[in-house]
Amino acid sequence: AQAELKTMNFRRPHFQSKRHFTLLAATTLHAAFVLASSSSSLIAFSFILPTPTRTTAASPAFYAAHKNNIKTHHSSIQSRLQSKEDDIMSEVSSMDPQTLSQLVEYATSFSAANGLQVEVPGDSTKKKSYITAPISLLPQSYPLDQFRHAKSLAGPFNELVDRISRDGEFLKETLRDVRGVDEYTGKLLDLYEEIYLGENKGMEWGKHARSADRLGILRSDYMLHQSSSNEYSIKQVELNTIASSFAGLASTVAKLHGFMTKRMEGDLTQFLGENERAVMGNVGTTNGVVSAADGDAELERGVPQSPAMARLPSVMAVAYNRYRERFISDSDSTQPVLLFVVQPNETNTVDQRLLEFALWNNHEIPVVRMSLAEIHDKVTLDETTGRLTFDHGSGSAKQEVAVVYFRAGYAPTDYPSGYDTTNADSSGVEWLARQRLERGSATKCPSLGYHLAGAKKVQQELARAGVVERFFPAADGDEAAEMRTAFAGLYSLGDDVNEEDLRAVKEVLFQEGGEGRYVLKPQREGGGYNFYGKELADKLKENCTITAVDDKESDVQLSPALSEFILMERLFPPQQRAILTRNGQVEGTGMTISELGCFGTIIASGEEGEVVHNEYAGFLLRTKFSGVDEGGVASGFATLSSPYLC
Repeated sequence: AQAELKTMNFRRPHFQSKRHFTLLAATTLHAAFVLASSSSSLIAFSFILPTPTRTTAASPAFYAAHKNNIKTHHSSIQSRLQSKEDDIMSEVSSMDPQTLSQLVEYATSFSAANGLQVEVPGDSTKKKSYITAPISLLPQSYPLDQFRHAKSLAGPFNELVDRISRDGEFLKETLRDVRGVDEYTGKLLDLYEEIYLGENKGMEWGKHARSADRLGILRSDYMLHQSSSNEYSIKQVELNTIASSFAGLASTVAKLHGFMTKRMEGDLTQFLGENERAVMGNVGTTNGVVSAADGDAELERGVPQSPAMARLPSVMAVAYNRYRERFISDSDSTQPVLLFVVQPNETNTVDQRLLEFALWNNHEIPVVRMSLAEIHDKVTLDETTGRLTFDHGSGSAKQEVAVVYFRAGYAPTDYPSGYDTTNADSSGVEWLARQRLERGSATKCPSLGYHLAGAKKVQQELARAGVVERFFPAADGDEAAEMRTAFAGLYSLGDDVNEEDLRAVKEVLFQEGGEGRYVLKPQREGGGYNFYGKELADKLKENCTITAVDDKESDVQLSPALSEFILMERLFPPQQRAILTRNGQVEGTGMTISELGCFGTIIASGEEGEVVHNEYAGFLLRTKFSGVDEGGVASGFATLSSPYLC
């Protein structure tokens, strides 16, 4: 409407004033908003308005006519939406309409009462508002033995990340090709080399960082994948080492699903049973308890409760208290803080605030939130002591930072002022802030080494024969073999490409349907960056030189531009029926796939590398329609759900 106002110059005779035009535009846009916010799909629409004359434009009759027109269209919209809901009801044949309506009512009410919400994007100067987080209305069936297996791998993967972070030569060699084509990963590696390896600036430069504790809040994501024996087992999609999110909201979703599946158990038997058969065949349990082993407490059949909102704040408190014992004297009157590094326009604030409130309620630890740009302006580093401090500008004493928790900094978009940190202007301020935080004595979550250990290229290198065993020799037990059971096929596209890697590339390029059996992944977090299907094949073709050797064989040379990617075997989890909601309204129903994330927490001392804490810390489940390739909740591709153990 604003663009139209600027260009039309009120030349049309039926608009006698800006007010007339704005009223009409506002009513039209309101109807558009009702439609767009209520419907799950983008529906093209137009409003057929009578052409008013110069006389009617200024009269009450003009507005009355258009008001009635809007009412007519609004009624039409509501009829279409009701028809859509009826269609959804008919698709869920195993559930009657009254049950579905009751489930939606429970979900929206429970979400409002328990903070299962996300912030509405908008102008940061305006009052904040919140809507129900995107969720699956009911949980998804999940094999108990695979859920238990995922839990058991948390400890070994935690320790693997810590050991990788301390092996500078491994990180440098593994990421050597990537740094040449991916400026972001290259910058992280540059800082790691300077601060932790003493390169370019000398060992003194990073002495405080090397002595600081390292805190990891990690999340290993898995999909169920069918083996040759037709049984499903977990395969690792990725290992997140920075900004591993949704612990708070996912814990609340599990409580919601636990409530609804027990409260309405009799009404949901058929729906949940169909999904169980899709995953377990006819071997699922039918009694009220599924067997437990390996020291697990007995697990009830149904939705488990996640301990994430107890264990994540608890491990932060351990790191915080260790810092106080090491660096804060009894004479210090000010209490140190835990610094959340956040994005300026973050919408997943509720998930973060749940952690913040738990830290205060359970441990009386104050949290301060700042963006990287704000940290650059406010936080200072004492080169002698390594203390990171800031003041609020109110004349009070400076506050010290004990723990730095990154919920930002995981993507190039978090560094908008660029990579050049040598100029005196405002360029590179986010990287300067990251460097300053890293060099301090505060415990980082994650440190640069932990961050780099989560790179896709590192994940691919670990799948090579003997690499995990480099960090877990046989004398340490069978942890390496256990982790390998969860590895999918992973293939290099860099200078270290081997025959096995090239066979996978050729399968994509030359075999019918080959592009559907792989995923092309860059060194990125957050969702929305991967290549699938035809886009994958086109990306490879654009960056390969193909030379025919004979009638049956072709030679493939990879461009250096592919070094920032890895090729991964595509996983095909079981499809289950789900009802997905956004903003408290049913988005649709259909066949879906899910991805399980298991949180793990670890604290290790600085240069000594002593592991003082290491445990499984909770779970989340993300569910998306089976035709959607990407899987991030924050990026809009998936919904939060829970496992229903069977």
